[in-house]
Amino acid sequence: MDNYSYPLDDDWSTEEMVTVVQFLNLVEKAYEEGIQTDTFLAGYKDFKTVVKSIGEEKRIGRSFEQTSGYSLYQSVKTAKNTQQKRFKM
Repeated sequence: MDNYSYPLDDDWSTEEMVTVVQFLNLVEKAYEEGIQTDTFLAGYKDFKTVVKSIGEEKRIGRSFEQTSGYSLYQSVKTAKNTQQKRFKM
């Protein structure tokens, strides 16, 4: 795993930060080795309990993609559109 920081909000609780980082780890996994679609979408659902607005999601996605090279948007889009039980970016 590369050494980069996650785009976190200082106003989030520790639990909320953990939820966001766990989802970003799923994005990484989708790119690096592939992931079960339902696992990924469940993580995204949890992520959306913390990051409710599209604007905030886009901001986090852009920041994460700049540091990691992994697109939150593209991985969510692929997971939602796939008919397969597992996908890899």
